[in-house]
Amino acid sequence: MDDSRSEPSSLTEIDHVAVAVRDLDAAIAWYESALGARVAHRERVDPDGVEEALLQVAESFIQLLSPTTDSSPVARFLDRKGEGIHHVGYRVADCAAAMEKMRAAGAVLIDERPRPGSRGTTVAFVHPRSAFGTLIELVQTSPTTRLVPGAQASRNCR
Repeated sequence: MDDSRSEPSSLTEIDHVAVAVRDLDAAIAWYESALGARVAHRERVDPDGVEEALLQVAESFIQLLSPTTDSSPVARFLDRKGEGIHHVGYRVADCAAAMEKMRAAGAVLIDERPRPGSRGTTVAFVHPRSAFGTLIELVQTSPTTRLVPGAQASRNCR
């Protein structure tokens, strides 16, 4: 019998669906005009070589990602696959514990340990080859994580 099915889920909810785009401002304008979506948060994340815009949808986000360097993973993704869905971010209560659970299940982790993400989150990525072709981001929020439009983020660079 598989005991892992009786354990509680590591996932608490979907944090975001990330879409890689070449022109962040054009993508924001399209989501605003076509869907009425509004930017809840915008941030440049230099360690990842991206600028992101989060469009809030209920308690989750559409994360628009645009590369800021030609060598960033998002730039390489755009060169290989073009614009489109890049990854899915799942909220977890404890990023390190979720990583260990995934490692024990045979997942290939891109990050060796949790690291700082945008909005003051803690994140880690799981390789798509071990997740049925989907790049997964584990996202741990904290009391200081910016989740609500209009709140001030300490890492907001825009």
